[in-house]
Amino acid sequence: MSDTTNTLEIMRRQISALHPIPDEEWESFSSIWVPVTYKRKSVLTAAGEVEKYLYWVTEGVQRGFHLHNEKEATIVFSYPYSFSGIIDSFLLQKPSRFYLECITSSQFLRTTYQQYEQVRRTHAGLGQAMYLALAAAMSGVLERQIELMVYSAEEKFRTLLKRSPHILQIVPHKYLASYLGIDPTTFSKLLSTVKIS
Repeated sequence: MSDTTNTLEIMRRQISALHPIPDEEWESFSSIWVPVTYKRKSVLTAAGEVEKYLYWVTEGVQRGFHLHNEKEATIVFSYPYSFSGIIDSFLLQKPSRFYLECITSSQFLRTTYQQYEQVRRTHAGLGQAMYLALAAAMSGVLERQIELMVYSAEEKFRTLLKRSPHILQIVPHKYLASYLGIDPTTFSKLLSTVKIS
């Protein structure tokens, strides 16, 4: 079995956990993905560009960020095995307000908006699974809004580590501080004082 086949099986298991996908629908969906590789620091999408692709991460770590007056705000991380891309720009086919950058060298399966839309419109099961995936993502975004607005720095830090305990090992700490909306110095203090259980 090839690496691509193994990766697609992982994707199918995750999507099917949201909504079962019949074999015929899966065959159509799995046929639209192609492997691509990018070097560390590659910008996959820049602000002002329309996101052309939906990615499935097979190796490496990426971040989505917004740039305002030369200040970066990290919005999201992606890593194996998850979807990646600037999702609002992809789905609406409107210019992105964000950048998508590879933190490390990265490998993906990738499909185009046109291919994705054709399969989604043709197959009800896939359409329902993607709807549920978007609903779950929106729920996560709203939860994160609460964390950013009302949690203390320590509460943000603890919540991040509870949700993604592996993240300290795979993402540079300056990006984690930006993601949490806290000063890098505060992040370093939390790292040395908060007991991680």
